[in-house]
Amino acid sequence: MYYVTKQIEISAAHRLNLDYESKCTSMHGHNWIITVHCRASQLNANGMVTDFTHIKHTVMDRLDHACINDVIDVNPTAENLAKWICDNVPNCWRVDVRESEGNTASYQID
Repeated sequence: MYYVTKQIEISAAHRLNLDYESKCTSMHGHNWIITVHCRASQLNANGMVTDFTHIKHTVMDRLDHACINDVIDVNPTAENLAKWICDNVPNCWRVDVRESEGNTASYQID
């Protein structure tokens, strides 16, 4: 099995839809650190699992300096953002989304 990992930092805003009172229901932003893990049992015709540039563009072009509420169709928690990225990057099997120091959510395909 081959593995590649790409770490990306984006700046993006979101507001959460919660069933309890929280300051996170107001629009706010983070400097998110996103780690994308891809794997493949065989390399593609270019000798890669997934091109690092394609991973970067999938994340940066759609999320950097964006309102995440306008991009994904679910409540834009770090957990849901991790799944959305995993679903949109070829060969991705795990995504770690750090929204602030000490707060990281992960999504992994088993």
